[in-house]
Amino acid sequence: MARPRVVVIGGGFGGLAAARALSGADVEVVVVDRHNHHVFQPLLYQVATAGLSPADIAAPIRWILRRQANVRVLLDDVVGVEPAGRRVVLRDSGPLDYQALIVATGVTHTYFGHDDWAGHAPGLKTLDDAVAIRRRVLMAFEAAERESDPARQVPLLTFVVIGGGPTGVEMAGAIAEIARQALRDEFDAMQPEAARVLLLEGGPAILPTYVESLRASARAALTSLGVDVRESAKVTHVGDREVRVGDEVIAAGTIVWAAGVQASPVGRWLGGDVDRLGRVAVAPDLSVPAHPEIFVAGDLMAIAASDGQPVPGVAQAAMQSGKRAAKNALARLAGRATEPFRYRDPGNMATIGRARAVADLGWIRLTGYPAWLAWLFLHLVFLIGFKNRVVVLVQWLVAYVTRQRGVRLITRDS
Repeated sequence: MARPRVVVIGGGFGGLAAARALSGADVEVVVVDRHNHHVFQPLLYQVATAGLSPADIAAPIRWILRRQANVRVLLDDVVGVEPAGRRVVLRDSGPLDYQALIVATGVTHTYFGHDDWAGHAPGLKTLDDAVAIRRRVLMAFEAAERESDPARQVPLLTFVVIGGGPTGVEMAGAIAEIARQALRDEFDAMQPEAARVLLLEGGPAILPTYVESLRASARAALTSLGVDVRESAKVTHVGDREVRVGDEVIAAGTIVWAAGVQASPVGRWLGGDVDRLGRVAVAPDLSVPAHPEIFVAGDLMAIAASDGQPVPGVAQAAMQSGKRAAKNALARLAGRATEPFRYRDPGNMATIGRARAVADLGWIRLTGYPAWLAWLFLHLVFLIGFKNRVVVLVQWLVAYVTRQRGVRLITRDS
């Protein structure tokens, strides 16, 4: 008799956690992803700002799951889900039947109805995004070097980061460090340290999920790096090399979007209710109420934590929910009772350049150098692959000592 098939869509934190939790189970596991690699998304901004190479924060999904005999990996696009027929439709491989389905396809950028802004202000969700932004950032300095008119250098050296969450804060701080530290004394016709970096947050405060004392520390750290932090600054238009905030027009050579996310469209195919961001409303055990053989994990799920607040779209939540979804899928296949998902919040942290960070770990709040060390340690712990951990640690040590960024490469395909 054939073993039941569990299909896992997505090779991110949630999907990998689910696949690993199914190791050794008497089921056939099929992991489907449009990319052949898993990306450690919390460090994408370091690729985008020339601190790390793409290979430093990514690993092939097949290599990660190589020791799981019951797992098969497919590189393919999911173009449909048929809950009634318990079938996933793949672009190249065709239909794929399942007895249980775990969906962890995450989120992408949203421009709040202004999709035409995307070409002017790229977001940061994939390795391709990170490499493309790295090229834009580095090319801005090269363009300014070629410009002999100081007045025309100003917009070329103006960088605008839209969105004051952790990604935006980290991006703004890293760009400021590139200009004021890594590129000093390397150009002749212009001064990189004259670059202008603006961080625009539409809400009343940057890092809105943090307590005010940590937000104040983050503001001070960004300001010390020369970042112009603007809160309650709602962007009304993004065009070719310009951003409008109300009546003000900001000429900018480089614009980065870090302001919002939208759930993967796969969530709308599962036969359940979705919220305004496209996240799937799930039962306490992470299943779709209308189709209890389908489970949702990671950023795609809409579920409240014990405090009544939505479970945040962070790596730890994805890993915890992926593991619980896998265990509940096995329980449902065996006719056993499932268990509710209980999110254990490990806290929040964001780094703001060299030896600067803020961290709220629940039992303790840290700022400055101690927070930065905690950030380094925890990111190394969760980074997949021993080689990657060693390489990233060495890169960080060199960058700390020399204040340089070693991956300042501009390539034609970047």
